[in-house]
Amino acid sequence: MGQSRNERMKRKSKYSWGNRMALIGITMVVLSLAVVTNIGAASLREKDLEYQAKERNLEQTLANEEARAAQLEEYRIYVQTKQYVEKIAKEKLGLVKEDEILLKPRDTE
Repeated sequence: MGQSRNERMKRKSKYSWGNRMALIGITMVVLSLAVVTNIGAASLREKDLEYQAKERNLEQTLANEEARAAQLEEYRIYVQTKQYVEKIAKEKLGLVKEDEILLKPRDTE
């Protein structure tokens, strides 16, 4: 207990200096973590905007494809009708019904 006041002050200032350095170090670590987190959040916001645009695009594509699927289903049903078969027989094969009369245009040569 025979320490002089001067020795106690040196020790106190030594610990004080160490505490200040520790506090500055911790502050620097916290600030660097805050900066890194902020940069990461900014890149995540950009990706989120990109994904929202892609989602809108895909929703529009899905709506178009659903409409096309409905049209194809209507066409599939139409293809199975007698009306379609008769139309194709007339157009592609040149067939006519028994009671139909074909009129051919005259050659104007």
